[in-house]
Amino acid sequence: MLLDDIPPAQFQTFEVKSDPEKVAPRLTLLRKTMENSGVDAFLVPRADAHRGESVPPGDARLAYLTGFTGSAGLAVVGRSKAALFVDSRYTLQAPAQTDTRKFDVVEINQAAMPAGIASYVRKGGVVGYDPWLHTPGEIRDLEGKLAGHATLRPLDNLVDAIWPDRPAAPVTPVETLGDNRAGKSSAQKIAELQATLAADKADATVLTLPDSICWLLNIRARDVPNTPFLLGFCIVPRRGRPTLYLAPEKITAELRAALGDRVALAPTGKLLPAITRLAAGGRRIAIDPASCPVAIVEAAKAGNAEAVLEKPDPVRLPKARKNDAEIGGMKEAHRIDGVAMARFLAWFDEAAPKGGLDEITVVSALEAFRRADASAVDNSFDTIAGAGANGAIVHYRVDRKSNRMLVPGELMLVDSGGQYLSGTTDITRTISSGPAGSEEKDRFTRVLKGMIAISTARFPKGTSGAQIDILARQFLWQAGVTYNHGTGHGVGAFLSVHEGPIGISSRFSTPLEPGMILSNEPGYYKSGAYGIRIENLVLVIPSDVGDGWLEFETLTLAPIDRRLIDLALLLPHEREWLDAYHRRVLNEIGPLVEPRVRAWLEKATAPL
Repeated sequence: MLLDDIPPAQFQTFEVKSDPEKVAPRLTLLRKTMENSGVDAFLVPRADAHRGESVPPGDARLAYLTGFTGSAGLAVVGRSKAALFVDSRYTLQAPAQTDTRKFDVVEINQAAMPAGIASYVRKGGVVGYDPWLHTPGEIRDLEGKLAGHATLRPLDNLVDAIWPDRPAAPVTPVETLGDNRAGKSSAQKIAELQATLAADKADATVLTLPDSICWLLNIRARDVPNTPFLLGFCIVPRRGRPTLYLAPEKITAELRAALGDRVALAPTGKLLPAITRLAAGGRRIAIDPASCPVAIVEAAKAGNAEAVLEKPDPVRLPKARKNDAEIGGMKEAHRIDGVAMARFLAWFDEAAPKGGLDEITVVSALEAFRRADASAVDNSFDTIAGAGANGAIVHYRVDRKSNRMLVPGELMLVDSGGQYLSGTTDITRTISSGPAGSEEKDRFTRVLKGMIAISTARFPKGTSGAQIDILARQFLWQAGVTYNHGTGHGVGAFLSVHEGPIGISSRFSTPLEPGMILSNEPGYYKSGAYGIRIENLVLVIPSDVGDGWLEFETLTLAPIDRRLIDLALLLPHEREWLDAYHRRVLNEIGPLVEPRVRAWLEKATAPL
C-alpha cells in the first residue's frame, strides 16, 4: 500500500479536542454557578456514572471544562483557584491541553482522591459534588483527607448547567451473543450470580459497570467509543429475573424480543424508586463501594439505613476467568490481528526510511489493515503512534495540531488494539526507522528482558500481579531507571481492553487464576527524546512444573524488532524464548499473508 493509497481512518478521528483558550471563560461561568448554589468548591471527575474508561461525549465534563482529554483525572474548582489532578501517565499531556494559568496540574497516585483538595477551599467551606459521579469509597476517602476542613454536599451537576450544547445520551443497536461466542448462557450466569447473592446473604445486587452487565446478559452495543458497551443499570434479585434500566429510547421491541423473558426492562427514571422500595421492604442490597454511585446508595438508605451491604461487584471475578469459548475467540482475534500487524510492519519498514511519514498516516494505515477483516468493528482504544519525542508521552493521542513527521532513524512507538467480533486485542511495538543509538538499544533490550521475564514466569496459585511486577522492572532498575505505569492490566473478551480486578502492578492484589488474560507491557520513556514499550497479551494457564502452579501463554502474534536488540545483554534462555516466539509467529501468521509480506516476515522472525 502506497502512502497515497491509505484510506482515511474511520474508527479514530484527529480533530483537536482541547483548546486552552476556552478554559478561562468556562471556569468563570462555573464559579458563578457555584456562587448561586452556595458552594465554595466543586468536583469535576473524568468518570461517568458507569465508571468506564470511555465515556459518551455528553459525559466528558472534565474535558469540556479543562481541555484535558485523558482517561483518568479530577478537577477541583475553588472560588479563587483550581487544580487538575492526574496520574503519572498524563503529567506531560495535561499541561499541554489545559490553561495552566487557571489550573494547577498536580500529579497523584492512580485510584486515589488527592489530599491537596483541602487547599482549594476555604476552612469551613462547602465542596459540592455530583452523587452520580462519585462512589461511597471516594467520598469516605475525601472526608478523611478534608479532616473537618470543609464539608461535602451532593447536588446537581454544575458543569451541565453551563454546557449549552451538551450532546445527548447515545442510543445504539443492541446485539445478543449466542452461547457459541459467550460460552455460557445468560440464564446460567444469572443463576450462578444468584447463588453468590444467597451465600452473601444479600437479597439483590445493583450492577452499574457496563462490562459486568453486558457480560452477564450476553449483550453488546456501541454506546461509547472503542468498547462495545450498553450503558444502563441492572438490579439482580436473589430470586426472579433481573431488571435492566435504560434510557427510554433504548427500550425497543427488538431489544425486548432479543432478551426474551429472562430480563425485564424499565426506564432509568424508575431505578432509584425501585431501590428505595426494595430497601423499605427489608431487603439487603449489595453494592460495590468502589464503583456504585453515591446516588444509588442514598436511595437505598432512604428506604432503610441498614439495607446496604458493601461487597465487590460479584460479576468482575467470574468475568475475568475466561471460559473455553471466550479463550478460543480471543485466540482467533489475535490471529486476525497478527495478519494486520504483519502487513502493517512490512509496510512501515518499506515506507519509514524514505521519509514523508507522519503519525496520522501511521494510525490510518494500521486501521486500514485491521479493517480489511470483516470482523473488525472498532479500535479497542485510540491508537498511540508517537514518533521520536512523542513516544515518551505514555498515553499520547495524535491530532492535527500535534501530528509529527517521523525523521528516519527515530523510534516509533505504536500502541494499538482491535475490537473483533471474536475478541479484543492490545499490542505495542517500538519500531526502528533507521540505525538506532547504543542508548536506545540498551533501553529496548532491558524492556525486552523484562517482558520475557513475565512471559516465562511460573508461580504458585494465590500469586497476584503485585507480586510479579518486579520481574519486569528489575533490568531497568539495574541501570537506575524505571517506568511510571503498571506492567499489565486485565483484558476483556469483546469487552473493555482495560478490565479489572486483575493486573500486574503494585495496586493489584487479586490472585491470578487460569483463564485470566492480561497485558505484559514494560517500557522506558526519555522525555523529549523517545519512548519504548513492548506489549503482548498473555493467558494464565496451569503449569506443568507441578500441581498448584501457573504460567502464561502468549496470545499476541507479531514480530519484535530484532534490530533494536543489544545481543550482548541477552542471556541464552532469553534468546531461546525470542527465537521460539518468532518461529511461532511465522508458523501461525506466515500461511495467512501474501508472498511479499511472508518474505518480510521470514526476515523479521529469523533466529538471532
